[in-house]
Amino acid sequence: MSTELGHLQKKYPAAVSAPTPRFVSHITKNTYAMVLAGGRGTRLHELTDWRAKPAVPFGGKFRIIDFVLSNCVNSGIRRIGVATQYKSHSLIQHIQRGWSFLNGQFGEFVDLLPAQQRVSENYWYKGTADAVFQNLDILRTSNPDYVLILAGDHVYKMDYAKLLAFHVDNHADMTVACLEVPIAEASGFGVMGVDENSRVVEFAEKPAHPTPMPGKPDKALASMGIYVFNTKFLFEQLIRDADDNHSSHDFGHNMIPHLIEKYQVFAQNFAQSCVGMGHDNLPYWRDVGTIDSYWEANMELTKVLPDLNMYDQEWPIWTHQEQLPPAKFVFDEDDRRGMAIDSLVSGGCIVSGSTVRRSLLFSDVRVNAYCTIEDSVLLPKVEVGREVTLKRVIVDKSCKIPDGLTVGIDPQEDRKRFHVSASGVTLITPDMLGQKAHRLR
Repeated sequence: MSTELGHLQKKYPAAVSAPTPRFVSHITKNTYAMVLAGGRGTRLHELTDWRAKPAVPFGGKFRIIDFVLSNCVNSGIRRIGVATQYKSHSLIQHIQRGWSFLNGQFGEFVDLLPAQQRVSENYWYKGTADAVFQNLDILRTSNPDYVLILAGDHVYKMDYAKLLAFHVDNHADMTVACLEVPIAEASGFGVMGVDENSRVVEFAEKPAHPTPMPGKPDKALASMGIYVFNTKFLFEQLIRDADDNHSSHDFGHNMIPHLIEKYQVFAQNFAQSCVGMGHDNLPYWRDVGTIDSYWEANMELTKVLPDLNMYDQEWPIWTHQEQLPPAKFVFDEDDRRGMAIDSLVSGGCIVSGSTVRRSLLFSDVRVNAYCTIEDSVLLPKVEVGREVTLKRVIVDKSCKIPDGLTVGIDPQEDRKRFHVSASGVTLITPDMLGQKAHRLR
């Protein structure tokens, strides 16, 4: 047993049961996790034209939201609400199909909480705090001791039980999970200033001159958008904020700056609760919010030893598992050989006499003969015609790539039909190909 886990067991003797290395207790069982999953993710451009960002496929067989939901289940938190808003059909469908294994008879569930104008008929969710406020009646029904607020659009593995234990240990009113980021990049985050006891003493949302961490002048402590609240305290503060006509009803812009002046707000470094470090000994966390970052995070998974371990049986990533046949590679001739090198290929795929290198093929992809696919991400149900070349390309779900198409060689030519990112990654969608793919993603 680790030193940290041993310490937790001394503080909460009924909490830890060997040989399980997870900290599961009455604390986690009495926590309600609210996942905010209503955002579009506009920086992903046409990839989110017909789906919310949390519903975007990732990693060969998952969707982005599977990571935060898996973190909840693996942490022992099995009362979960998912607040949806923007084009949520595919997200709701995915959760219904992939997360129905939680047993309501034992108080386990995933509640789907679409924006319903529950408080006023004049607006939907106005901000992150308002999204929680509009579901206060549902939270009251569950009667948790703690509420865990989570973003549904990041890729990481985290033991929320350790975050909750930190919150309880410090007698905090609110705890914020934080990530160390280079000071040069911190202007894109909400930056925390903390004292020697990890209490938050200052906060700035996307500051021009971020405050460095104590003892680390090249790093800043950035909010991950993950918050723990004592339930009664949260209710009081949400009602206060809702009554403030000058508030934008956002945790980062409004709630945190108000609370740090009067209450016990603490910050926990993500390194203390992450599950598995990368090879640089840094916690793995990715905001796949741009075409380039989405492509890069997927490409990382093709490495021999990627920073994100998806093969960890102690911390599995759960998802909707379609019943599909095994991947298949056919033909073995010098100019027509079906093979995949340094790639992830999901069930139902057929690679027929073509070469796939450093790429991800999601479920049910068909690659016909004489093709070269390199450094590319092909989402489910893509069909690639014959003699096609794709390099540094993201192909959206259900695209039918016509015979002879070459993409990724001439960016200027590609821009005439497709979206090309700043670093030269090309996005192809059915609309760009003039195809009427179904809109239910």
